[in-house]
Amino acid sequence: MLSTTPGALRTRWVTFVGSFVALCLGVALVAVMGLTLASSLDAPQRGPERFAAAPVVVRGQDTLRVPTPIGERSQKLAQSRAVPADAVARLRNLGTVVQDRSFAVRAEGGPADLVGHPWPTAAFAPYRLDAGRAPEAADEVVVSGDWARPGARVRTDGGTVRVVGTVGVVGAVTGPGFENAVFYTDARAAELSPRSSQLVVDADPAAVREAVRGDEGVQVLTGDARRYADPDPDRDREALTAMNAMFGTAGGVTGFVSVFVVASTFAFAVAQRRREFGLLRTAGATPGQIRRMVVREALAVGVLASAAGCVLGSRAAPGLARWAVEENLAPRWFTIGDHAWPCHVAFWTGLSVALCGVLAASWRAGRTGPAEALREASVDTRPMTRGRLLFGAALLTAAAVTLVWALVTNPGELLQRKTYVSRPMLLITAVALLAPALVRWPTRLIAWLPARLPGAGGMLARENAAAGVRRTAAVAAPVLVTVALAGSLLGATATLDEARATEVRGRTAADLVVTSAGDAGFDEATVRRLRGVSGAEVSASSSSAVYVLEDGVALIRSEARAVAPRPFAATARLPLAAGTVSALDDDSIIVNEEWEKHTVGERVDVWLGDGTRRSLRIAAVMTVGTGDNGVYVTPRNAAAAPVDRVDVRLAEGADVRAVAAGLRQAVRASGGEVVTRDAWVRAMYPRTDRTTRMGVFLVLGIALLYTGISLANTMVMATSDRSRELAVLRLAGATRWQVLRLVGAEALMVVVVGGLLGALVAGLQLAGMWGALGLRSVWTSVEMPWATLAAVLGACAVLAVISAVVPAGLLLRRAAVDGGAGRR
Repeated sequence: MLSTTPGALRTRWVTFVGSFVALCLGVALVAVMGLTLASSLDAPQRGPERFAAAPVVVRGQDTLRVPTPIGERSQKLAQSRAVPADAVARLRNLGTVVQDRSFAVRAEGGPADLVGHPWPTAAFAPYRLDAGRAPEAADEVVVSGDWARPGARVRTDGGTVRVVGTVGVVGAVTGPGFENAVFYTDARAAELSPRSSQLVVDADPAAVREAVRGDEGVQVLTGDARRYADPDPDRDREALTAMNAMFGTAGGVTGFVSVFVVASTFAFAVAQRRREFGLLRTAGATPGQIRRMVVREALAVGVLASAAGCVLGSRAAPGLARWAVEENLAPRWFTIGDHAWPCHVAFWTGLSVALCGVLAASWRAGRTGPAEALREASVDTRPMTRGRLLFGAALLTAAAVTLVWALVTNPGELLQRKTYVSRPMLLITAVALLAPALVRWPTRLIAWLPARLPGAGGMLARENAAAGVRRTAAVAAPVLVTVALAGSLLGATATLDEARATEVRGRTAADLVVTSAGDAGFDEATVRRLRGVSGAEVSASSSSAVYVLEDGVALIRSEARAVAPRPFAATARLPLAAGTVSALDDDSIIVNEEWEKHTVGERVDVWLGDGTRRSLRIAAVMTVGTGDNGVYVTPRNAAAAPVDRVDVRLAEGADVRAVAAGLRQAVRASGGEVVTRDAWVRAMYPRTDRTTRMGVFLVLGIALLYTGISLANTMVMATSDRSRELAVLRLAGATRWQVLRLVGAEALMVVVVGGLLGALVAGLQLAGMWGALGLRSVWTSVEMPWATLAAVLGACAVLAVISAVVPAGLLLRRAAVDGGAGRR
């Protein structure tokens, strides 16, 4: 049988080329994702930036540390503590002390990430004065970069300022992600940002440590540790964590798609050769010989295609890394490293999947008798084996059981990204395995009207698709995967976004919302002016956090809003399961049902946003919702949190335009924005995390590209094997254009069948998410991305029709008699 392998490779080159392309691209995808993940495991060591020339940096407590039976647990504090005043006094006795402040600045024509500092801290980067002079008055600033030149007047959220100088950094201290700075005088910076959580001391480090010994949480930073005083010192680690999650998800999905497409392509390639296997059996070949021949052919194609895929993947991975950097999904230092194991994994995975795919298909071909094989070569009388039916039914049952179990035990699990990304794979696999049994009824349904039109074209298209269910299922499979993934992933994110927007819209009774321009929030004078606007009932709130130890070992952070109970009750409609908003006071807290303790009247030990430990009584309990309900405390329990949002409800008879104008006048000096409730909801929600959104687009982009190529590939393979059938149509009197129209209609019909099955999978997934939202008291509509699905289906239809008609046209160039006599 070894001698038949080269001949098969020569005579069935279209089939083998199709298998090669599918496997090569699948291995390339796995290699690209593996190389990207391997390169994102470690970050380079980043040195200090803002304080590279500072002798010693002293920071207040910025981390909450709680001992537990299994070790210390820690969380970043929402509001870092300032260095105690008595400690600052002791440090001044050791040497010069410079207090540092950092605050966001919004300037017309300036970068979006401008940050303000006092001028005395510029020397610690060290910055050099490139042009102009240092600021001396409250309305003078020095800027970094070239976005403004000395003499320019710039409008900012803190008033109009005049640029009197520009600075650059001495040497090569700056690294990726360094700031765009605006330097004010020390006094003006203190007005704009009264709180200071760190300072620079020009003294001996040992003496500084001795001076602050005993002050809880105070840190003394020297050497490389000074980088922890830089803005967002953990950004590299956080970026890598986000990248691992994004590329891990993309790798899992593309790996599934690759395995799915490769296995189905190789299985279809073997199924196409049943007539050939029947002839070999008639000539005396044993089932074992046929299986060994198929395995040898798959091994030859698999080795070459897997090797080519590894080369292609190693060339494509740097391009993906550059895209991630350009989209700010990865740090600017991120590149593809020199890793070999992802290529090994991709190579052996591709080869194994190819062999498994042909083994499963060749087992049936090998055990079929010669006469039976020849008879069933024209019509699929038994399109699906018992094993495939049982396996597909088992997966379908598993998908249903796990969905029901999740709804009963933990509905929130269905709202997690890892769940709504991975769960469709099980159902897609089940439906794809059962596709030969499922495609008959949608095929006949779709062709019902065309089959009744004048002419035989509609009837032939219906009967060809219904008789060749293996071919129909193989071509519909890539469409099924494409539509199911697009509908499930985009639909899940859109449904969650709409659910969050519904929650926010239902939680507030405000007519207008005033938001602050920067991190500093609104000062007390601005809040007083807002409360003085005629016709406005004002509820000011601050963003903070509350920490609780669950089960004695898990330190959980909950986002909190600090509100005054009486005004808040007038502008809010919280989804309460128990208790009332009016019961909130300085000794209580409003929690949600997700907390371990959530009984009204029960006391719970918490840590506030600045790390202060308190025992608070539960005043009310909210439903869990989508998980964004958080908790509520009074301003006294978030003392360091600035007011960043003001909800406004109009008094009876008040004119909304007049009130809005008064509010804008009140916040003019601080740069706040006044919008309607609906506009605020649209601006703030839906706000799916950008990494999640780009991860979904990455997954879909790669998967759709691959399945599109696979669709064209499978369609070419299927059409090239129909020379005998097309020749018979020509002998029966059909014109060349009639045959081509028939082939195109069949391709279009199969695409629609795959689209229907894919939409069914997506609909079932979104129905499960809708049920989970309902169980968490959030009733919203299911957001199926119909426009996207229509575009995807249209693209698949164009690909399928072109990939079917072009090979058919080439086949019809041969004479009809020659095609009828030739080998099928």
